[in-house]
Amino acid sequence: MMNDLFHYVGGDVGVSSTGDLQPIDGTVRGQQRILRRLLTNPREVLPNGTVLPPDYIHHPEYGAGLPRKIGDTLDLQKIRALIRGQIFLEDAVARTPEPQIDVQSINAGLSVTIRYVDAVSKTPVALSFSVNR
Repeated sequence: MMNDLFHYVGGDVGVSSTGDLQPIDGTVRGQQRILRRLLTNPREVLPNGTVLPPDYIHHPEYGAGLPRKIGDTLDLQKIRALIRGQIFLEDAVARTPEPQIDVQSINAGLSVTIRYVDAVSKTPVALSFSVNR
């Protein structure tokens, strides 16, 4: 398995004590990849025909698009199902036991907690984040 760079969505790329780019692997790599996937907006065509561009122009179908859900009437079951389908696209998430996904509406956003087992280390992982306007 190849290392990724240490980079949480919305933050700077990590650097080592010598100033080199900081690689990351293991459980943190999986957490970063899950967050990136869930918080990236794919290309979307609205009912009126308006096309919303993707965040990654070379990968227009990549991502769950959670940020675009904010401001809409939230269907928490549908969002939970979207998250479940998207996290299973990441090799870090074990299929069993089934991940536990809690989605709650908060003021101007969503609060998400995902509990899953890391597929490589077989250890439980808890990932919590909020998506706001």
